[in-house]
Amino acid sequence: MKSSHYRWAIVFAGGLMGCVAMGVMFSLAVFLEPIARQTGWSHAAISSAMTLNFIVMGLGSFMWGAASDRFGTRIVVLIGSVFAGLALVLASRAQSLFSFQILYGCLVGLSASAFMAPMISLTMRWFDDHRSLAVSLVSAGMGMAPMTVSPLARFLIDEYGDWRMAMLTIGIGAWVILLPTVLLVRNPLDEQAVADGPQAEGAALPLAKVFRSPQFLVLAFTFFACCAAHSGPIFHMVSYAMYCGVAPMAAVSIYSVEGAAGLGGRVIYGLAADRFGVKPVLMTGLLIQALVIAAYTMATDLAHFYVLAIIFGGTYGGVMPLYAVLARDYFGARILGTVLGAASMLSSIGMAFGPLAGGWAFDAFDSYNWLFFGSALVGLAAVLIALAFPPLPARDDEKLQPA
Repeated sequence: MKSSHYRWAIVFAGGLMGCVAMGVMFSLAVFLEPIARQTGWSHAAISSAMTLNFIVMGLGSFMWGAASDRFGTRIVVLIGSVFAGLALVLASRAQSLFSFQILYGCLVGLSASAFMAPMISLTMRWFDDHRSLAVSLVSAGMGMAPMTVSPLARFLIDEYGDWRMAMLTIGIGAWVILLPTVLLVRNPLDEQAVADGPQAEGAALPLAKVFRSPQFLVLAFTFFACCAAHSGPIFHMVSYAMYCGVAPMAAVSIYSVEGAAGLGGRVIYGLAADRFGVKPVLMTGLLIQALVIAAYTMATDLAHFYVLAIIFGGTYGGVMPLYAVLARDYFGARILGTVLGAASMLSSIGMAFGPLAGGWAFDAFDSYNWLFFGSALVGLAAVLIALAFPPLPARDDEKLQPA
């Protein structure tokens, strides 16, 4: 029988480490303007570090997810914790654009990918009940990144007057928080509980068959389109708000409002999924996301940005944990790290398009409108793909069908 108390320590550890890792990654949105101003590097060139980040994170998600299934979660998150601090320490010293792109893009992406799939998979193994709540709370920790690391980055930049010192400080702080938290990570004593329901069958299937199944393909490509839709607006939101005349610190607060709304969205969408089913709630959220992205083109002042940030943050934050719940329902817990890592690999590739596209659009047209319109269309495509979700397994002997 799993400890009814210690499992919540796993949730705490997963949420805290995810918050720091994703906060480190998305803090580049706050560093974008200061880096461009002090170095003369273009917005597109700096944003390409984030694009590389997502590509590496995608590859790393599959690698770390499979490694956590095979070797355990603690060693994976330990390596990720070391890389998280090292990435910012080295990137803060980079003297050329190429070295910055490689250091920030590769190491941050590699570290960020070491937390999501492994910790969500581990959390599900600790919980027989309240599983959706637990996953939502871990994901909520990751969603707190815009509320914590990003405002800290802005404060440090203003305090030091130097983006390099601010980035170095955050890198050291990441080590201070992450490395001790790794000690909380452990496997459940009773692993038998992970063999219930359809997961036993998923564990017995060859991975090649799993990855060719319509269940995985629809899940992965919906995840891809969803992330491709919101990555650009998220990353360029601070710069876009400043372009619209919002003061720098107020623009960062929009980013934080999105993060705060995401916390509530995770709880609301999680409860709604328990009541109405995961698939209809996911598709509703995807549709709302597409519409609110398009609405950003009509924002003219801080109040408009706040209202849209509440809806946008609550929606994209709310739908993200649902992919893990669907993956577990389709494939079970034994191979969840591998399956979720593979799906996250495609989603990260989708995330990679937004930052670069937004930087290119701004440099080419001196406007972000094309980014938001294009992202809205991709968001509608995600809704259409989600319509193809196969029925969830109703019994243990239900077989996955090849695509």
